[in-house]
Amino acid sequence: MPAVRLADGDLNYLLEGPAGAPVLVLSNSLGTDLHMWDAQIEAFTQHFQVLRYDTRGHGASLVTDGPYSIEQSGRDVLALLDALGIAKAHFCGLSMGGLIGQWLGINAPERIERLVLCNTAAKIGTPEVWNPRIETVLAGGAQAMRDLRDASISRWFTADFAEANPDKVEPIVGMLAQTSPEGYAANCAAVRDADFREQLGSIVAPTLIVCGSGDPVTTPEHGRFMQERIAGAELVEFHAAHLSNVQAGDDFSQRVLVFLTAEHSFL
Repeated sequence: MPAVRLADGDLNYLLEGPAGAPVLVLSNSLGTDLHMWDAQIEAFTQHFQVLRYDTRGHGASLVTDGPYSIEQSGRDVLALLDALGIAKAHFCGLSMGGLIGQWLGINAPERIERLVLCNTAAKIGTPEVWNPRIETVLAGGAQAMRDLRDASISRWFTADFAEANPDKVEPIVGMLAQTSPEGYAANCAAVRDADFREQLGSIVAPTLIVCGSGDPVTTPEHGRFMQERIAGAELVEFHAAHLSNVQAGDDFSQRVLVFLTAEHSFL
């Protein structure tokens, strides 16, 4: 796969779709890689050049010493866009990717056309949640990541979906088991420390917020909190847990495309 050389290592990416089309950036969740978006690519590349990448600490991208920050990951995205000569793009991020999208919307509004914030929140969890996980992963290494894989199924997918669709669930949770423990822990710290609750009102990009009715991590209430503070934001809720793009599949893809391609009148 192609990579962009950052100051401290390579950022792995894929750019697919018709040259000259508007660019849509896809940003992965904590513990997955760019392939978490595989189900969306056929639909999205009908309209966009789709740029997806492995966030620092994930997949085939660089793993540097932690802790990381969401600002650092946001600046990685800007460096990727700069290296590819992309002045402005749509951005769709899920969970941690949604935090990165919020940072970009707040701090680099001139680079973002439209923003899709999926299964995310202005603040996700507390130190009491994240610190024990960081300690466990750093102490347990690869085995701890395999243990997390099993524990994550119930957070990422509703029970009925997980039971009926092992062919869709297994490849996704397998990404978590293969994630670098050091990279995962460093990104846990980035999610732990991110708090955009007081800054959401400065987002000016047209925004769609995607929620899962069965998401135990970033609930629909978190989505409504963001919608109330981002002028003109739309919100859609699917029957899904945390990885709504996988569980809602085609419905997710089509709703995002409606938002990104329709003519809108925003505040």
